[in-house]
Amino acid sequence: MSRVRDIPGRLYRGEVSVNIVGRQKMWYAISGIILLVSVAALLVRGLNFSVEFKGGAVFKFPAAASVSQGDITRVVTSAGGGDSSAQYVSGLHQWQVTTAQLTSAASEHVQAALEKAFNVAPRDMGFSFTGPSWGSQITSKAITALIIFLVVIVIYLAIAFEWKMAIGAFTALMHDILITVGVYALIGFQVSPTTIIGLLTILGYSLYDTVVVFDKVRENTAGLLTSERSTYTQAANLALNQTLIRSINTSLTALIPVASILFIGGALLGAGTLNDLSLVLFVGMLVGTYSSLCIATPVLADLKEREPAYRKLREKINRKQAGGRAAAKAAATMSGAAASAAAGAKAGTSAGAPAGASASPPAGTTVTAVTAPAGAVPTASGVVRETTDDRTGDDRTADDLADDGEDAADTTDLSAASPATQATATRRTTVRQQPRPGSGSQRKKRR
Repeated sequence: MSRVRDIPGRLYRGEVSVNIVGRQKMWYAISGIILLVSVAALLVRGLNFSVEFKGGAVFKFPAAASVSQGDITRVVTSAGGGDSSAQYVSGLHQWQVTTAQLTSAASEHVQAALEKAFNVAPRDMGFSFTGPSWGSQITSKAITALIIFLVVIVIYLAIAFEWKMAIGAFTALMHDILITVGVYALIGFQVSPTTIIGLLTILGYSLYDTVVVFDKVRENTAGLLTSERSTYTQAANLALNQTLIRSINTSLTALIPVASILFIGGALLGAGTLNDLSLVLFVGMLVGTYSSLCIATPVLADLKEREPAYRKLREKINRKQAGGRAAAKAAATMSGAAASAAAGAKAGTSAGAPAGASASPPAGTTVTAVTAPAGAVPTASGVVRETTDDRTGDDRTADDLADDGEDAADTTDLSAASPATQATATRRTTVRQQPRPGSGSQRKKRR
């Protein structure tokens, strides 16, 4: 559990990282597929506008147990109401029937047919009419508000940050609008004036999250060309990781109450203004969270990496990283070669020694390292021999000369001996070369 709590701090410090900006091609591909589906749904199915946009008549009456949607549409059609849609509002326990624009006489005829077919009292029958001029005004005002919103936002971001950040934010906003509208077209949700209000709301929410990320990107990239500590993409990805947990927490905090209104309130109250608002908020917040993380910042990084200064910085850092990898690979190669040579030498030594032979001296034998004196020369067997002695002339006795002869014979025989035998002979020769008590000048003094 403590590791989970440490994730936000480790992300902020850069100890762990989610490579979001580096995978921009994957995000672009995912968004491209969703956008293609959304555009195809808009062209093929179109939007299901409410009566406020297209105009028409609305009839409302209490629901009876035996009434079905098909029964209502057949009555309206036979009464001259044309094509109609009937929707049951569970919270109000009533039916809402929407038709195209009708004349006053046609409206009265349809109303009378519904009252007669379903035993509805005239006082319980509700009727409203919306003209086409009012719906067209609502549509034009909604489009005008959306255009003004986008223009003001782009100008603000260009002044507060820079124009490339404004392009990234604008791209994310258009991405959110197209996908949200495409979801409405694909599923057939009804678009009402409340939907437009919710759409403008989620655009502001998405923009807020994008601005927070861009502010952190600007902080991380300050002085980047001078310090050369990372590329622009790496610095932008660090900013995303530092704000990732905050973005997720903010989105979940906003989505939970909206989902409660949509699923619980919609199930209890049925379709209505509250349901229309919560639906567009839920879809838009999901898309806005995704775009602020995976679309806006990668687009910004791509635009900045095209600048000559940041392109040279990326090339320089890539060369440094390539040199470091090459040095590490060379060191690993040398280490492997040294290990192989050591293993080969060990195997060769083991193969050359006789069975049962040991390189260590026999038990009870004391071996003393002997430094060859001046004038010593190596023999063919590797045994060091002295060519001169500190005893000269009369000091060298017959016993000394005899010892020298024995040593010379041993040295000759050792040239063909085994390594273990040579080592033993070397120790014996060394011991023989130690001064004998009472030999040489010492014996001369005793005489």
